[in-house]
Amino acid sequence: MSSLPRRAKVKVQTAVPIDEFSSFSELSSASEEDDKEDSAWEPQKKVPRNAKQPVCKESKPKRVPRGKKNTLKISDGSEGVAVKELNSSVLIADVDLEDRKNKLDTVQTLKTAKTKRKNSAQSPSAPRTKKLKVGEETNKASSFKSESNSTETPSTSTLWEGACKKEEDEDGCTSDQSPLKKIKTESCPQGQPVRFPANASNVTEEAEMNWDIVQVLSERTNIEPWVCGNIIRLFNDDNTIPFIVRYRKELINNLDADYLREVQQTLEELRAVAKKVRGTIQKIKKEGKMSECLLRALLNCKTFEELEHVSAPYKTGSKGTKAQRARQLGLEEAARTLLENPGMLNLLSYIQPSVKGLSTLQDIETGVQHILADMIAKDRETLDFIRKLCQNRYISIQSSLAKVSSKKVNEKDVGKFHLYQNFSCNIRNIQHHQILAINRGENLKILTVKVNIPDGVKNEFCRWCIQNRWRPRRFARPELMKILHNSIDDSFKRLIYPLLCREFRAKLTSDAEKESVMMFGRNLRQLLLTNPVPGRTLMGVDPGYKHGCKLAIISPTSQILHTDVVYLHCGQGFQEAEKIKRLLLNFNCSTVVIGNGTACRETEAYFADLIMKNYFAPLDVVYCIVSEAGASIYSVSPEANKEMPGLDPNLRSAVSIARRVQDPLAELVKIEPKHIGVGMYQHDVSQTLLKATLDSVVEECVSFVGVDINICSEVLLRHIAGLNANRAKNIIEWREKNGPFINREQLKKVKGLGPKSFQQCAGFIRINQDYIRKLCSQHTESAGSSQRVAVTSSAGVEVTSEKPGKKKSKTAANVVLKPDPLDQTCIHPESYNIAMRFLSFIGGTLCEIGKPEMQQKIKSFLEKEGIEKLAERLQTTVPSLQIIIDGLSQPESFDFRTDFSQPDFKRSIVCLQDLQVGTILTGKVENATLFGIFVDIGVGITGLIPIRNVTEAKLSKTKRRRSLGLGPGERVEVQVLNIDVPRSRITLDLIRVL
Repeated sequence: MSSLPRRAKVKVQTAVPIDEFSSFSELSSASEEDDKEDSAWEPQKKVPRNAKQPVCKESKPKRVPRGKKNTLKISDGSEGVAVKELNSSVLIADVDLEDRKNKLDTVQTLKTAKTKRKNSAQSPSAPRTKKLKVGEETNKASSFKSESNSTETPSTSTLWEGACKKEEDEDGCTSDQSPLKKIKTESCPQGQPVRFPANASNVTEEAEMNWDIVQVLSERTNIEPWVCGNIIRLFNDDNTIPFIVRYRKELINNLDADYLREVQQTLEELRAVAKKVRGTIQKIKKEGKMSECLLRALLNCKTFEELEHVSAPYKTGSKGTKAQRARQLGLEEAARTLLENPGMLNLLSYIQPSVKGLSTLQDIETGVQHILADMIAKDRETLDFIRKLCQNRYISIQSSLAKVSSKKVNEKDVGKFHLYQNFSCNIRNIQHHQILAINRGENLKILTVKVNIPDGVKNEFCRWCIQNRWRPRRFARPELMKILHNSIDDSFKRLIYPLLCREFRAKLTSDAEKESVMMFGRNLRQLLLTNPVPGRTLMGVDPGYKHGCKLAIISPTSQILHTDVVYLHCGQGFQEAEKIKRLLLNFNCSTVVIGNGTACRETEAYFADLIMKNYFAPLDVVYCIVSEAGASIYSVSPEANKEMPGLDPNLRSAVSIARRVQDPLAELVKIEPKHIGVGMYQHDVSQTLLKATLDSVVEECVSFVGVDINICSEVLLRHIAGLNANRAKNIIEWREKNGPFINREQLKKVKGLGPKSFQQCAGFIRINQDYIRKLCSQHTESAGSSQRVAVTSSAGVEVTSEKPGKKKSKTAANVVLKPDPLDQTCIHPESYNIAMRFLSFIGGTLCEIGKPEMQQKIKSFLEKEGIEKLAERLQTTVPSLQIIIDGLSQPESFDFRTDFSQPDFKRSIVCLQDLQVGTILTGKVENATLFGIFVDIGVGITGLIPIRNVTEAKLSKTKRRRSLGLGPGERVEVQVLNIDVPRSRITLDLIRVL
């Protein structure tokens, strides 16, 4: 029992939830004061420093490891307490701000815990703190860390809070858990950030900005500050987007994955700016050029453009600005005197005929003017005023044909930009795709682009400067006022106007790139979540002319049954028809999948003609067209060589094409996302941002669909949230060595899969119970016991060979080889105890999961009780309870991809000549862009639905959400508006989504 207070103190060090938000300035000031002693946050009434010393000396390093062991034991044992004390308070306790005595006790406890933490920095558990990113301003340690230690822990912070309530009362502080949505406030609900001894200096250095990252993040993303604060903390704790979106909904106000990615990208940008600012400050300090004014200007920078504007004169190799050269001549005092006490200024006294730049009165006036212009252009209040002024005025971006085009520019390329050869548009109304087109034309030296700011803005700005911000404090002579007027005019024309142009262009380009990447991500998601076609034998066809059409027949389980090559377009079509018929009849295959590459149109016409003649009778053959983007690249990749050794790369493409219909997700994850080709201007955007977003979308799709860990491939497994290539490889090796996984708990035995990785991936991994039951029935009782001994012994070997601390924590929980029906659901192991209590409430059993009886019991109980009241009784949140209800209600083979469209199977073909204006057709969306939707209507040319014709009224309710807009694979009904045969363009109107 003596270890209980110690455990409470160690937990306290991870977070101190206070219902007040602390800004960057507070963090930096506190860390500077306590940098040497690594003390925790303190209230206004601080504990005297001499009182700290005895506390620090009492905590000996030798006793720390024993405390760590006790902590692990208590975490295992306290799970039972969590179940027993479920009737205790479930909301995160607010800190009583009026009780100053409790706060002082908390500070004293924190100092002792932090000293112990510092002394035990070399222990195996300490390296986790080193993963803090530079510039983190919120608490790295999250409560979710504790939830991953056992499957008995609830899915939210509420039950853990109840278990630790007695300890909180003793120590006068709350646990480290993130706040629930119920107690959100406009000030950051996760409390003040707590500094970590291991890298307190780094946090301090990066946090010393003159702006609050949470508030700036909220302003840029239009998301509430409390949500932004929670998101920052979740990301700091290494949580993945799929895990947050599914299992932490209450903390992010039910945001979807796209918004979460947008916040993450913006957060990384702000941190990158803060990091670069710190680097710039250190560099300028080394050169001895730092001044108080410059430091303030640098710490005010929120964008790279602002930082470049302020730091440009101080770059290595720069000859210096006009203002710098004037300052070197000693004219800065004259400039400041002109503003503060112009009556005392005598410019004639600065004349030195032998010194260049001071030889005449005109030179001196020019030097003073340059210094004043520089001061005006770097003043924060002045820049804020001009930016606000521009927001209310008509600022336009203009593009025109370049007068001197490069000789290498092709005339065809010039024609592509005819829409932008005399283009002008308000920057508030310009479309994202127009910005990307203008930028591409400018990079190709075809267009010249400029931002036009009206003269009225300049006049009003100059008037404001003279009358307000830069007005001399005392009477100034006319000749001095003329210098001031010239300085303001010069500052706007030479410094401020170019800065504004760069900012406008950078903002427009950044927004356009982000939207383009997001559009690519939405299209990719739609493509990956295409409804699979299981249970069919398929023939994949990779069309071609000279080298023939490659065929591959695959079984319903994706096994390769046969491969061949036929020459359909070299005068041998009738001879090859008999071979194709024989193959289809031998393998009972009635579905043909044709790639949309070279010779696709001719191959489609060939099969359509045979089908119309009923050539394949008695088989009722249908065909569909799928995208073969990336198939050629994949066919020569190491992954394909490993999966299909000895098979010709051309035939591998046909296999890939067939599998894209059978299970699109499992096949498309093998291909690098950018090669799938469903984006817009993808080569003009940041490739780092594009790759990060697309990889995140793939992870999201694979995780939400879920994988059966006993049959899935290594390639698919590595895209699960919390896993990577090494962990997926270790899981497959463990499966091959020890046999199939019986339950999710066995994942903890896999090498490299720690508590955090298990927490992130466990909810997305499925274990098929029918497969496990068959396995158990085939093995005798003795075989099952030997398997258990083998697993235990292998774990014991790992303990002795690896670091003791880490492996002991992994083997602390006894893994029982017993199937758990909840492992086939989307319920996270941390919520299993709540799920069992919910089943006891409704009178259900685990054997009824997914059956109609279970659905009926849940429905009747919810009608009687209500989900909010039931969540309160179970001491959890409504989103967590909803996941439990969904998991218990969904059938065992549930796949939410059934809500998405299947491939469009056809038996006949339509020609371009058959089209007429007004014809109504059905088609499949091939690609979605910011200016329109490309639809395949089966005539060999994709038609375009202009974005203005895609109105909200024509979309179903589920498609109106941002993340589920029209995308690849959607079946739509369209009407032909215009046919341009010479240019091969078809304009369509959207009637409805099928």
